[in-house]
Amino acid sequence: MISRDFYLERITRKMWNGEIKVITGIRRCGKSVLLFELFYQYLLDHGVSEEQIIKIELDQRRYYKYRNPIILCEYVESVVTSDSGKQFYLFIDEVQLTGKVIDHENGGIEVTIYDMLNELKAYKNLDVYVTGSNSRGLSSDIATEFRGRASQIHVYPLSFKEYYSAVGGDERHALEQYMLYGGLPRITALGDEREKKEYLTSLYRELYIRDIAERNGIEREDLLGDILDFLASQISSLTNPANIANALSSMKKEKVNPALVSNYMQYIMDSFLISQARRYDVKGKTYFKFPSKYYYTDTGLRNARLNYRQYDPGHLMENIIYNELLRRGYSIDIGVVVDRTAGHNTQKEIDFVVNDADKRIYIQSAFRMDTESKADAEISSLLLAKDFFRKVVIRLDISHNYYDDNGIFHCNLLDFLLERCELF
Repeated sequence: MISRDFYLERITRKMWNGEIKVITGIRRCGKSVLLFELFYQYLLDHGVSEEQIIKIELDQRRYYKYRNPIILCEYVESVVTSDSGKQFYLFIDEVQLTGKVIDHENGGIEVTIYDMLNELKAYKNLDVYVTGSNSRGLSSDIATEFRGRASQIHVYPLSFKEYYSAVGGDERHALEQYMLYGGLPRITALGDEREKKEYLTSLYRELYIRDIAERNGIEREDLLGDILDFLASQISSLTNPANIANALSSMKKEKVNPALVSNYMQYIMDSFLISQARRYDVKGKTYFKFPSKYYYTDTGLRNARLNYRQYDPGHLMENIIYNELLRRGYSIDIGVVVDRTAGHNTQKEIDFVVNDADKRIYIQSAFRMDTESKADAEISSLLLAKDFFRKVVIRLDISHNYYDDNGIFHCNLLDFLLERCELF
C-alpha cells in the first residue's frame, strides 16, 4: 500500500466541516484506495468502529440498486437514524453512475443523487464522502449541484516522491522510469517493461477513450484519437484548436471544423486526462486567449498514446514539473515577457508563473544548460521580468543547488520533486 499522506491530511482537515467531501481525479489514480482503504484505516485507528462507516461502491453489482438515489437515501437514513447517538461516515464510490428518477411520493418531481446527498448532509451525525472520475459528471459544477455545500479534493497520479517511496533504489534510475511509465499506482506493482506498456496501452484504449466517447456521445472517435495523438506529441508546445484542425485537415484530406476540435479538447480536459495552461503577459497583467500549452496528467499515458516513439526528456521534464506544481495547489500560467533590446519587440517565454495567494515565483525548466547559449536563453527570460519575485531554474544537470550572480536559484530536479528545496 502506497502512502498518500498528502491527500489523507487534506481529507482529515475537512472532517465534519458540514460539507460533502468530493474526491475527483483521473481514473485509476487511486481515489477509491484513498477513501476506502487509507482513510477507512485512519478512522479505525482513531477509534471509529466498522459499523459506523457506510461503504457503497456503485460500480459493484451488489450495490447497483443504490444507483437509484431514492433507494440510496432511504437506506442511509435507516442506518443513521437507528442509532442517532453515534457518528456515521458515508463513503460512495463512482457517484456519476447514478441518474435521475421520479419521486412519486413527493409530487412526481425529478430527483438526482445531488438532491439526495444534500438531504443526507442535513443529518448532524453523518459525514459524507464521494468519489467521481469525470468533472462533467461531478466536479465542474460542484458549487451548483451541491449548492455551495461541498469541498473538493482533487487526486493526481503518484507524485515522484510517492512513486519513489514505493520503488526505492537509485533516484536517477527511478526518475527515468517515472518519466517513461508515469505514476499510476498500478505501475509500481508491475514487474517488467512489457507488462507496464501493455497495462498503459490497454488502459488508454479500453477505459479512457471509451469513457470520453460514451460520456459525451462522440461520433468521430477517429478524430478524438487524432487530437489525443496531436496533444501527446505537442506537450509543452503552444497550440490551439484552429492549428490542430488545420493539421488534421491536411492529414485526413477532409475539412475538420475547429469548433468540433475545441469541443473534443474540452471533453478530454473534463476527463482530467489533459490540462491547459494559459499564457499570461507579465507586464500587461492580461491573459492571451490563444495559443495555450497542454500537459498530460500522466506522462506514462502520454508515452503509451505515442507507442513510446517520441521520448523527449526535456518536454517530459517540463510536464512533470507542471503536474507537481498543480498537485501542490499552486496557480500556474505560462509567462510572456517582451525583449526590446534588439531594436524590435520579441516575445520570450517564462515556462511557469507560479502563484500562491499573494506570493509569486518564476520557474524555467531546463533539462541541461551545458552551453553558454542555452544558459543565456533560459536566464534572459527571467531577467526580462524585471521585478523582485523569486526566480528559479529547475535543472537535471547539476549536483547541488546554488544562486548565481543574478540572484537566480538553480535547483536540481530531484531535489525539487523530493521536496528537498523550498520554492517560496
